[in-house]
Amino acid sequence: MAIPLALRDDYDSLELRRLARRSRHAGQSRRLLALAGIYDGASRGAAALLAGTDRQSIRDWVVRFNAEGPEGLVDRHGGGQKARLTPEMLAALKAHIEEGPIPAVHGVVRWRLCDLCGWLHETYGVTLSETRLGQIIRREGFRLLTARARHYRQDTQAQDIFKKSSPMSLLRSGPDIPDNTLKSGGPTRHGSARKQS
Repeated sequence: MAIPLALRDDYDSLELRRLARRSRHAGQSRRLLALAGIYDGASRGAAALLAGTDRQSIRDWVVRFNAEGPEGLVDRHGGGQKARLTPEMLAALKAHIEEGPIPAVHGVVRWRLCDLCGWLHETYGVTLSETRLGQIIRREGFRLLTARARHYRQDTQAQDIFKKSSPMSLLRSGPDIPDNTLKSGGPTRHGSARKQS
């Protein structure tokens, strides 16, 4: 039978239990409590039963704990697919969104997800679904804000001149017709509703 790996000398069972209580990660707490049992003299098999796992996992936890300390017992990212957008691409996308479209050039008054997906594909050769791009954009703090559409040939000076030359009665808001004080119907009497049987 192999000799079990020794645990670090700079921790003890009380310290590991204190760290387990304060940990925000359930997996780390479970692993710390299992290792605290080993510090107290429990066998690796008993520690595995306590943690609800097998002895090989306990051995892996001991190796990680000896190498990295309690931080080594936090759940790790399982790998998965690499992010398609690099930080540089993400910064360029954010700048592109903040610049906004030019209606005469791009043909839209605000960026749609399909426009941004096309821009990413043309610029960087990265293909993302609209759903995934929407998640990334929301994570970066952007929200869908739609302003009133404005035609690119609209003349603001002509609008100002029109406002200044218009009669004040046209610019005034509010009803010109007095409130009608007549009301139809009389007061409702209590008990006049049909009784249901």
